[in-house]
Amino acid sequence: MIDLRAKHRLDVLIEIAGLARSTFFYHQARWDRPDPHSELKTAITTAFAENRRRGHRVVHRELRKAGWRVAKKTVLKLMRELGLVCPIRRRRRYVSYQGEVGKVADNVLARDFTATAPNQKWVTDVTEFRINDRKIYFSPVMDLFDRQIISYAVSASPTLELTTASLREALATLEKGQSPLVHSDQGFQYQHRSWRRLLSNAGARQSMSRKANFHDNAVIESFFGHLKEEMFHHTRHLSIEAFTTALEDYITWFNTSRGHTHCEGLSPVQYRTQALAA
Repeated sequence: MIDLRAKHRLDVLIEIAGLARSTFFYHQARWDRPDPHSELKTAITTAFAENRRRGHRVVHRELRKAGWRVAKKTVLKLMRELGLVCPIRRRRRYVSYQGEVGKVADNVLARDFTATAPNQKWVTDVTEFRINDRKIYFSPVMDLFDRQIISYAVSASPTLELTTASLREALATLEKGQSPLVHSDQGFQYQHRSWRRLLSNAGARQSMSRKANFHDNAVIESFFGHLKEEMFHHTRHLSIEAFTTALEDYITWFNTSRGHTHCEGLSPVQYRTQALAA
């Protein structure tokens, strides 16, 4: 109606709209008033971008760290107004199972994803990415104490060397006397004697999910979901080299900067440093 005032009389417009004059002038005053949330919206947009499109709880936490005093509901409302949406994560498609059920190792972990110190419990798996017309496979090892990715390997095929390379790198970080429980699914790589030999030589124990039960390895599955939403699905990687560089950057960010609810809002590295200093 405000735009039409240049061409039509106000009393005519009010009568057609069925508004009281006081109502019109009230809303006109609100329209002309500066947005009281303009600075907060800018801070929300920045926090959303810097935290790779994460949800309102993470954005709220980052705002509180920056000194803002604002409710979660307000952050959620303003994010909706700004169209800042945290997408639903997609499940992975790669399945590595090719062996027998329960022939190699029991589910020793039994969905107890807690650890009281570093290098008590590790989880691992393989996931798949498609870069143009090629597939790339990624095998990380995560420490359940702080959810830190302590090693990983990337390959053009899901070979034994892919998984054993990431395991060898992780085992090299162990200190004397440390013997982690290493949990995986029943993929053929984890049933192979080369994998089992590495664990045995390091004094580590093996644990395996039950067949076709991804909840038994839920933490690494959740990590894959975050990785693909925050690094992969919304970016076009023009080459394998560009993808591997982006992946390396993401792992560094995940370990050193990305806050995690399990770590009381701290990054894995910050949480471990704080815990070991206590």
